[in-house]
Amino acid sequence: MSEPIAGADLWRPVMEAAGWRCWCTGQCGAPHRKDEGRCPRTHDNYASKQGGWVRLIAAPADPTTRPLDAARLGPADLRAWCPACHTAATRAARKTRASGPPQGDGLFDL
Repeated sequence: MSEPIAGADLWRPVMEAAGWRCWCTGQCGAPHRKDEGRCPRTHDNYASKQGGWVRLIAAPADPTTRPLDAARLGPADLRAWCPACHTAATRAARKTRASGPPQGDGLFDL
């Protein structure tokens, strides 16, 4: 079984908690209907003809978490993601955040 060169002690508990399967339940925009609503990709398995091998990453459940904040998180605050779901979930979350109501700085709030 392949593991990251650095951070394996943090990565391994996240993968074990997820059953070595991508945690995504639709945050990426895909409903994953054929697989009980959860991404079917598992670590060290072949994704598809075009996808190649799956190497899961341990990343925050909220894909918009800033990298500095993410680096401080422990295994309980991380989730197993396949790179495709993580990238798509990050894009979707950023798009949702950008299209939301403008965030005021409180200067003129009553």
